[in-house]
Amino acid sequence: MWRMLCERGKDLRIEFRDIEADESGGRAHWEAWYTFSASGRPVHNKIDARFEFKDGKIISHRDTFDFWTWASQALGPIGRLLGWSGFLKNRVRTRAAKGLASFLRERGQVTG
Repeated sequence: MWRMLCERGKDLRIEFRDIEADESGGRAHWEAWYTFSASGRPVHNKIDARFEFKDGKIISHRDTFDFWTWASQALGPIGRLLGWSGFLKNRVRTRAAKGLASFLRERGQVTG
């Protein structure tokens, strides 16, 4: 997912802070500024991330953020109106998963 975001995000800017980690896990706060490709709208997303490590590698990475705020920026009036709904969250998740699967297929990588 990160490779896709970095390659496709022509104006992506990321800042991070409050990084803490030990052998088993960690957390960080990061913020991203970019243009949402589906709408052409600017987004400033504030994210808290949690990681789990095993053998020195990330085995789990979970981001949390205010979806309504993101949807309001990325989708405009529709996002403001429906950003609280599970329907919109699921639709965005599904589109993101399809985009990632397509990105991986283009590179000959298996999706699972």
